[in-house]
Amino acid sequence: MLAEFLGTFVLILLGVGSVAVAVVGLPGSGRQFVEFGPANWLIIAWGWGLAVVFGVYVAGGISGAHINPAVTLAFAVRRDFPWRKVLPYWLAQVVGAFVAAALVYACYRWAIDAADAKAELARDESLATYSIFATFPAEYFGDSWWGPLLDQIVGTGILLLLICSLIDMRNVAPLSNLHPFLIGLVVVAIGLTFGTNAGYAINPARDFGPRLFTYFEGWGDIALPGTFGWFSGYWWIPIVGPLIGGVAGVLVYDLIIKPVITARAGAQEEGPATEEP
Repeated sequence: MLAEFLGTFVLILLGVGSVAVAVVGLPGSGRQFVEFGPANWLIIAWGWGLAVVFGVYVAGGISGAHINPAVTLAFAVRRDFPWRKVLPYWLAQVVGAFVAAALVYACYRWAIDAADAKAELARDESLATYSIFATFPAEYFGDSWWGPLLDQIVGTGILLLLICSLIDMRNVAPLSNLHPFLIGLVVVAIGLTFGTNAGYAINPARDFGPRLFTYFEGWGDIALPGTFGWFSGYWWIPIVGPLIGGVAGVLVYDLIIKPVITARAGAQEEGPATEEP
């Protein structure tokens, strides 16, 4: 649990920190003289990818570095992880995310206050500064819950499908402890391909821990129940969507790829048939 706490803490500290840089850090620091535009999304995508890399390196040898309740549930469903440990892992992950969000806020509070003051917005009206910590759906979804939910299912399904392929030593899995680096690249790829729909939470702890912190810190209804302008009651979607998507991802791998790999491994172990003398 301590390893999951610390691994998730590192994930959120670096990931949310990268969003803080893009949203309020660079614009308010005097270091950004022109609008970065889409380049700010690259900061966020690579920030989250590297956050995953180092979060996994921190906890991988102790807990397996799930650092994501969707990963924990998916591995339990495929019988790679004991069910009795699911809730303790979830608790450690959410607490790690909450504490990391609090530390990022402590470091960026001045930048957040300056950004809200410049926009002449009260904290509970500032979607931009809230978005440093947790996710929300794109405006083109309107108040529809299905589009963001589908996005979270698909994004997390891709994540777990690729994690299964990267850790399966009978497939073309990487060697030399490169799994964390390549799993981080998976997160970069998801951010660059599905990220703008709903902020690619793809991790219930990543969203709910910081969301809970922002609720206590004054963002109000934007955080919980997740209501602002075009969306309402959004808080549950980054939890339920990833949990469904994670299970779907491992089932796809186990139904399509795993049986073939298992059959080939069995054939190689048996070797060619030989006639008895």
